[in-house]
Amino acid sequence: MTRPFRSLFSGISRRALPLVGACLLMTAAQANDNPHDPYEGFNRAMYAVHEGLDKVIVKPVAQVYDAAVPLPAKAGVGNFFDNILDVRNALNSLLQGKPGDAASDVSRLLVNSTIGIFGLFDVASELGLERHEEDFGQTMAVWGYRDSAYLFWPLIGPRTVRDTGGWLVDINTDPTWGTTRKSVAVRNSLLAVRLVDVRASLLPADKVVEEAALDKYAYVRDAYLQRRRNQIYDGRPPRLDD
Repeated sequence: MTRPFRSLFSGISRRALPLVGACLLMTAAQANDNPHDPYEGFNRAMYAVHEGLDKVIVKPVAQVYDAAVPLPAKAGVGNFFDNILDVRNALNSLLQGKPGDAASDVSRLLVNSTIGIFGLFDVASELGLERHEEDFGQTMAVWGYRDSAYLFWPLIGPRTVRDTGGWLVDINTDPTWGTTRKSVAVRNSLLAVRLVDVRASLLPADKVVEEAALDKYAYVRDAYLQRRRNQIYDGRPPRLDD
């Protein structure tokens, strides 16, 4: 054993060693506590990294954006990115065997991209065209891949193994990536604006999570899994999965 390690262990009293061992055992047990979260140790570590980045960088920028940008401008930014996502929504609605929803999403895209001035204004909703939130993770669930382990990624946020694969497919079908491949600066700028806009929209929820959750990680995980189950079943989940 090298000298630094000797000095480290010599600083721990023999009475403290059982306590350290008990803590390690509790942590190991906690990692297997939730059947939907078999990688809890890894996920909690990634959540801690995420929280650190959010506290130091993302949240302060989002707070400045929220305070400095007028509400109509923020609404326009959100509408612009929602309009881009209608490409993804239409494609996945079609893959899930919902041609009516796909037609609605395509109609939304056409209306908002023209009359709505590149999606800055959500004219389609005013005309009664409903927006559907569909992605390839949901598509795989509809195809039969419903049970999937939970994962958490810094900056990206909560996912499952299935939804992580779906996210990789989604970003490659996102027009933001396809139309800006030759300009890395433009692409990165759009992604940064999208990240800040989404984070700013979540600022009101921060206080709710802080007050309601003794364990923020578990609160976020359970909320995400419940929301995803609701999305997969289009708002009508059965009491128990088959």
